Amino acid sequence: MQSRFSHSLDRLRDLARDGLAHAAGQGASGCEVDVSDGFGQTVTVRRGDVETIEYNRDKSISVTIYLGQQKGQASTSDFSPAALRETVEAALNIARFTASDPCAGLPDAELLAIDANLRPSLDLYHPWLLSVDEAIELTRRCEQAAFSASPEVTNSEGATASLQEGQFVFANSLGFVGGYATSRHYLSCSVIAGKDENMQRDDWYAVARDAPALGSPEEIGRKAAERALSRLGARQLKTCRVPVLFEAPIASSLVGHFVHAASGGSLYRKTSFLTDSLGKRIFSRKVNISERPHLPRALASSYFDNDGVATAEREVVVDGRLNGYFLSVYSARKLGMQTTANSGGCHNLIVHPGRRDLSGLLKKMGRGLLVTELLGQGVNYVTGDYSRGAAGYWVEGGEIAYPVEGITIAGNLRDMFRNIVGVGNDVLVRSARQVGSILVEEMKVAGN
Repeated sequence: MQSRFSHSLDRLRDLARDGLAHAAGQGASGCEVDVSDGFGQTVTVRRGDVETIEYNRDKSISVTIYLGQQKGQASTSDFSPAALRETVEAALNIARFTASDPCAGLPDAELLAIDANLRPSLDLYHPWLLSVDEAIELTRRCEQAAFSASPEVTNSEGATASLQEGQFVFANSLGFVGGYATSRHYLSCSVIAGKDENMQRDDWYAVARDAPALGSPEEIGRKAAERALSRLGARQLKTCRVPVLFEAPIASSLVGHFVHAASGGSLYRKTSFLTDSLGKRIFSRKVNISERPHLPRALASSYFDNDGVATAEREVVVDGRLNGYFLSVYSARKLGMQTTANSGGCHNLIVHPGRRDLSGLLKKMGRGLLVTELLGQGVNYVTGDYSRGAAGYWVEGGEIAYPVEGITIAGNLRDMFRNIVGVGNDVLVRSARQVGSILVEEMKVAGN
C-alpha cells in the first residue's frame, strides 16, 4: 500500500541526522531532534446533516541544543535544508543567552533504548481507509441509532468520526535514533433526551488504534441514548456523607490526579500532596497499579520515552504502597533520583481490577451515590483538597433508585485514595490509564 504520509520514515531519519550533524558542526555539546509528520480527517453529522468536515496535515521539526548546561530550543514546519539549518542556529542562539542549569542535558547513554528498533513491533499503526462519504454514512448510522432508541431522544449534539495518523523520529547526539508510525481513531455520539424543563444530555465514545476495535456505530449511538434517557427526571439531594462510586470513565480521572501529583514536575516544585511519599502507603491495600509500556496496540505503548530512555514494566503501587514516581531525565536530576522513562507521561497504567463489575460494586455499596459526570476543576494538588460538581444516580439497596444532578462531591485525595474499598473489573480503555469503577468508602455530597 502506498504511504499515506507526506514523507517516508527514512526521510524523517535523514532530517534528524542532518540536524544533529549541523548542530555538532556549530559547536553544540549535545543535541536532540524530533521530526514528525501526520494527518487527520474528522467528520461530524448533526440531525442527519453534515455539520463539519475537517482535514489536517501537520509536520514539525523541533531542535534542542545544549551548550554545556545551557539549553535552547526552536522549531519549524519547513522541511527544507535551509530551514533546518536556521532552526538549529536559532536554538544555538537561544542556548547562548540561557542561564546554566545543572540538571539540563542529555540522558546517560546507558539508559537509552538503542535497541528499540530491533524489538518486535508494538502494532501501533492501523490506517483507517475511510472516505468522507463513508464517514458521513457511519456517523449518520450512529446518530440514527440514538434517535431510534426512543421518541424521547429529541435532539442531538452530533456524531463524530475521526481518524488521526502520524509518524515521528527522535534522535540525539549520543547515537539514539528511534521512531515509528501510530494511529488513533475515534467515534462518538452526544444526544439530548426530554423536552422543555426536563431535558438531559449524555454521550458515549470509543478510542482505538484499529478502527474495528471501536465497535459498531449503532452500539455507540444506542449507548449515548440510553445514558441520556436514564437521566430524565433527575433530582437534587440533601447534603450527606455517603459512599461514592465513580463509574469507570470517571474513575480514570482519579488515577490522573494521582499521576499528576506523583510526577516529577509537581514533586520538585513542592506543589504536590505526595511529596516525600515514596515507599509509603498512599492507597488502600486493595489498590495495585502497574505500568505496562510494551502492550501491543495499546494507546500509550512505546519502547522509549520522549528523552529516548528505554521503558520497562514496573509495579508503581503494590498493596497501596507507592513504589515509584513518574520522572523524566530532568525532573529526576532535580530530585536527585533516576529517571523512570516517563518523559511525556505514563505508559499504559493499569489499575488491577477486583472481582466485581459495576453491578457488584453497587450491591457492595448498598446506599450512596454513583457518579457518572464530573464538572469543574476543583482539585488542589498542593493540599489534595477535592471538590467538583457532579451528576449521577442515587443508589438504595444496591440498585439505582433515581438520577441526581446539581450536587457537589468533596473530600481530600489523600483520604479518598486510602478509603478505596473496591475496584471494578468493568475496565474501559480510552487513554493511557486503564481502570474499572472505583468505590470510595465515604465522601461529602453537598446538595440543597
